[in-house]
Formats: sequence, C-alpha cells, structure tokens
Amino acid sequence: MTTAPSATTDEAPQPAAPAPSKSNWAPLRPLILRLHFYAGVLVAPFLLVAAVTGLLYAGSFQAEKLVYDHEMTVPVGERKLPIGEQVAAARKAHPEGTVSAVRPSPESGATTRVMLSGVPGVGEGHTLAVFVDPYTAKVRGSLEQYGSTGALPLRTWIDEFHRDLHLGETGRLYSELAASWLGVISAGGLALWFSRRRALRKVRGTKGRRRTLGLHGSLGVWAAAGFFFLSATGLTWSAYAGAHIDELRTSLGQATPSVSAAAGGEHGGHDSAAGRAGDAAHGVGLDKVLAAARAEGLGDPVEIVPPADAGSAYVVKQVQRSWPTKQDAVAIDPAGGEVVDVLRFADHPVLAKLTRWGIDLHTGVLFGPANQIALMLLALSLILLIVWGYRMWWQRGRGGAFGRPVPRGAWQQVPPQILVPLLAGVAVLGYFLPLFGIPLAVFLAVDILLGEIAYRRGRRSYGTPAGER
Repeated sequence: MTTAPSATTDEAPQPAAPAPSKSNWAPLRPLILRLHFYAGVLVAPFLLVAAVTGLLYAGSFQAEKLVYDHEMTVPVGERKLPIGEQVAAARKAHPEGTVSAVRPSPESGATTRVMLSGVPGVGEGHTLAVFVDPYTAKVRGSLEQYGSTGALPLRTWIDEFHRDLHLGETGRLYSELAASWLGVISAGGLALWFSRRRALRKVRGTKGRRRTLGLHGSLGVWAAAGFFFLSATGLTWSAYAGAHIDELRTSLGQATPSVSAAAGGEHGGHDSAAGRAGDAAHGVGLDKVLAAARAEGLGDPVEIVPPADAGSAYVVKQVQRSWPTKQDAVAIDPAGGEVVDVLRFADHPVLAKLTRWGIDLHTGVLFGPANQIALMLLALSLILLIVWGYRMWWQRGRGGAFGRPVPRGAWQQVPPQILVPLLAGVAVLGYFLPLFGIPLAVFLAVDILLGEIAYRRGRRSYGTPAGER
C-alpha cells in the first residue's frame, strides 16, 4: 500500500509498553512497522522517480500522436497501392541499410512504415521507420523507432528514462529495486492499516499527523491492488528477477512460442527472423506474402519480416496489443508463397498469455486511453503517498528527534513458530528478488551496527513496542 514512511500515530514509542496481547499479530506489528518505516524512507526516492517517469510514459502515447501527426497520418485516398510499390518508394528515398520489417497501413488514413536496420546514426536495437502514404507512395518522413509497439523518439526517450534513467543496464537496477519493494511495502502498509482500530482510520475531523496518516492510509488501501499489479508485471522483464521468472516459465513449459522462420516449419522457441535484415522483394514478393497471410485470417495490424537468408521464410505476424489481442503469426515460403507454419495466440501456454497481457496492461496499450488514464491515476497516487509519508516522518519528530523510528528489538518479541517460517519466506523471496533481498540485508546490517553503537554509548533501546493512542 504505502510507498513512503508511514509514521502513524501508533508508531511513536510510548513511555510504557501496552499489556501483552494473546494474538499472533501483536508481536509482528512492531517488526512490520519498523521495516515499513525504513523501507519507506530509503526506497521511496526510487519509487518517486518510477512514479513520475511512469506518469510521463502513460501520457506519451497521446503526445506521440500529436507530435508526429504528419508522419503517422495522411488524407484518405481512393485506393491503397501495392505494398511493393510503397517499399520501393521508401527505398528510393532511403537506400541506406536494409529492410528489416514492413507494417502496412492498418487503417484508412494511416501511413505504412518501412523499417530499415543498419542505418548509420541509428541507435543499436533501433530502426529507421520510413513513413509512406499508402495512396500515393509519397514519403512523409522518417523517424527512429524502437520496440514492438513502434515507439517514436518522444516515447522512446520517456520509456528509456522510466526503465533505466538513460544509464543503460546499470540504470535498470533502479527500476527493478522499485518494482521489488513496491509490493512488499504495499503489503506491509495494508497490514498496518487494517490492524488499527477503526476509530483511528478516519480522516474527517482530524488534523496534523493524524489527518496525514488518514489520507495516506485511505488512498493506499484503494490503490494497493494496482501497486501489486505494477510490481508483479514490472518484474517480468527486469534484469535479475525477470531472468528467474523466465527460467521458471521455461521449466514449466510455459515459455512464449514463436513461429518458425525455417522453410520446414515447426514452432520454435525464438523468433529467428524478427529484427533481421533481408530483401523485401525476395521471392514471390510482399504483396503475395501478405495475401497468403490474409487467407490464414491475419487481419490488421500486421508486420512483414523478410527472409533472413536463402533458407528462411517470410514471417507475417499480427502486432495488435490492444484488446482483443491479435498475435497470430505465419511463415510463408518465399519461393512459392505457401504457408509453412502457423502459430495462433489461442494456442500459447496460459502463463505466456498472462505475461503478454500483464506487460501490455502495465505499459498502457491493452485498453488504450482508458488504460493510460488508469496508470496515470496510479502514478499520481504513488506520488501523493510518498509526499504524505515524508510529511508524517517530519511531523513525527519530538524534541528535535526528527523522524525517530520504532525502537529496535521488535523481532525478539515474535514467537519462534512465527519468526522461523517468516525468515524462511523472506529468504526465498530475497533469492528470487535479489534487489529486495540485498537491500534488506543491508538495512538489517546497518540497523544492527547502529544498535551496537548506541549500546556502547549506554543509550540502547530494545524491545519497546509501539502503542496506540
């Protein structure tokens, strides 16, 4: 739920410990409270960056349409020209590089994109998209493009800022850290909020720290489900946790299949033709290839990938990520135009489908503008929770003790039958989510060190639980 230190009224240490409780929750609450406090203080800056950049990314889809309207749209004409003519026009204007894919105009008034790879000045992993009027074959412009959703420079810049702060693989650690802790902090916040007495949860009629807590907790409860979702889906393509997830899916036979680009067919584990350079006019040509794909039921939008070499086939795949998802693919023999392999999205393993839908929902494409608005609201909620969390930290100081946390030693009050399984569960979670486990170990090490320093100075405070007012 919460994503910044939730310094609640009942988080402040009291002069006298409350009467012992017989419930199992009583000894756990101070432990969760202390972890929630420190995680909020130290992880919230990373979450704030993720929230702000995520907010920008959710709005970038509509901004992209406005900024690149000239390249993406054209006046509707009477008849679309053959794909071969459109590609020839693009190659005449841009003979550099090689054709890696073609996305025919998916609807009336939309341009055709001819993607060129190996173009000087275009970033690694990116292509140069040449926009062609499908009615006149006039080239409307060219822009660098990235990713399967066809992100243009504005959205690409924001996407990379959100993903890695433009720091490359090292920068990806920040986003994985944020995703790893978001769900954990949310779960802790929910537990703390619902364990409070109902009278202490209200917002109306309160002021000061009590009101800030009420706003923080109430909003966090409503947004918690969204935060859990963002955390889980964000981890699916992270560097370390994502690798563990991929290994698990593969071991369960739930990896995402792909159509075989070999002339013999058979579904493969990798899309061997995707993104490779080839000759767009090879064999029977693009128009007959597209006609064969249409005969197999592949409707717009589609992408045509030319053969990678003499032994490869054309691959035509649907690229619609919005609902209903269209991800069917076919491989077509360039010599005679026969379909040699077909892969239907309906035949994908369950986890492969869920992963696809989860990523598309996370990135705002599954349900279009409504999806993007929901993501923007979640990002704004996260920002508010962080601001309120730090405000509570500020409001909590007493006698100059700014942001004083819950006293140490809470774990000593937890019965072994609860503490041992809890530690085992945290260890397993830390293994699969290393950017949760490693920071947590650092938190504990620093906390223990500070405790020992305080003890040697004669002012160690252990085991004083937080009471409620």
